[in-house]
Amino acid sequence: MLLIKNGRVIDPVSKTDSHADVLVDKGKIAKIGAGISAADAVVLDAANCIVAPGFIDLHCHLREPGGEISETIQSGTQSAARGGFTAVCPMPNTHPVNDNASVTRAILERAAAVSPVHVWPIGAASKESKGEQLSEIAAMQQAGAVAVTDDGKPIANARLLRQVMDYCRPLNVPVIDHCEDSSLAAGGVMREGAHSIRLGLKGMPAAAESICVGRDVEVASLTGARLHIAHMSTRGSLEHVRAAKRRGLAVTCEVTPHHFTLIDEDVRYDSHFKMNPPLASREDRDALLEGLADGTVDAIATDHAPHHPASKDVEFDRAPFGITGFETALALALEQLVHKNRVSLMRMVELFTTGPAQIIGKESKLQIGAPADITIFSTEREWTYRAAESPSLSRNTPFDGRKFRGGPVATIVEGKIVYRN
Repeated sequence: MLLIKNGRVIDPVSKTDSHADVLVDKGKIAKIGAGISAADAVVLDAANCIVAPGFIDLHCHLREPGGEISETIQSGTQSAARGGFTAVCPMPNTHPVNDNASVTRAILERAAAVSPVHVWPIGAASKESKGEQLSEIAAMQQAGAVAVTDDGKPIANARLLRQVMDYCRPLNVPVIDHCEDSSLAAGGVMREGAHSIRLGLKGMPAAAESICVGRDVEVASLTGARLHIAHMSTRGSLEHVRAAKRRGLAVTCEVTPHHFTLIDEDVRYDSHFKMNPPLASREDRDALLEGLADGTVDAIATDHAPHHPASKDVEFDRAPFGITGFETALALALEQLVHKNRVSLMRMVELFTTGPAQIIGKESKLQIGAPADITIFSTEREWTYRAAESPSLSRNTPFDGRKFRGGPVATIVEGKIVYRN
């Protein structure tokens, strides 16, 4: 048994926000209330901390199979546990691509052996993510995939997107899309604008994303399927999602911490600032903050994208896109959203828990009988993020050495403490 004492329990499902103890027994939540005692329990003192449902990351890259030089399921999920995540959803752009049940099962079997957190794979929408024909979607779902996407690239065209959505709708499988009009974005390495001109770097216009979001929303309207927009970064995209929600469409979206923290003006000749979607304008970033506050945005996701140091230690133009994100996500959300009074603690917790859970058909709640997946964090503890101390095999982050106020304290999965600060 595990007894979590003296914490402030926040649960968006029940709208609970009160000081209480939580007793865990046999991997389940057994009691929630004041003054709980249990003679045989291990006691974890959560005084001055928030006790929340386990955080879920809808969008990450664990690189295994095929990219183990950059990350493995073991190293990536250890990093996720340090970040407060009890579950992660790895994208299918591995080698081989997770486009069939055999690869899905292999990922889950490896995760069962080495991962401290739940791993819920996302399968490819098309075979080898080439955008030519459907992958084995039903078989992957039966094997354990929770959604489909061709992440790393958009679903190739509207015709294929319609086929994917028509196939996924009766299965109730969400279709996730990396929205990018390739004809507009081709060759771009950062957001197009005055700063890209100053740096002499080829830019991607914001419209490259929003045009594709508009296409996807219309196909979702045509098919009635569930659509989720990955790592949204522009005001235009947000407006498409907002309008879709007003129309009653099953459209959701996520935003990453780096997109609601940094802007294109922060980019310098340092590949740790190179990501896709690229860092956007101040106006776009402010729109994302509005969407996080008003409920348009459904989830915060990291897009944890590790790369071996040698691959990033090249000219900006030649470096791969992506940064790591598990261990700084919560701290950045506290910094940008809660401490600046943009959202309440309840809303921030919702963006990490019930928001992503609902998108993939899972539950994340602190209620008696529920699995004891719990994230405990501080809103005030001062600390410095040092990438060299991470269990991740990669160090590609623009936040190395950044000082934070608040962050993860403990991560509990099925009643077991898998990380404790």
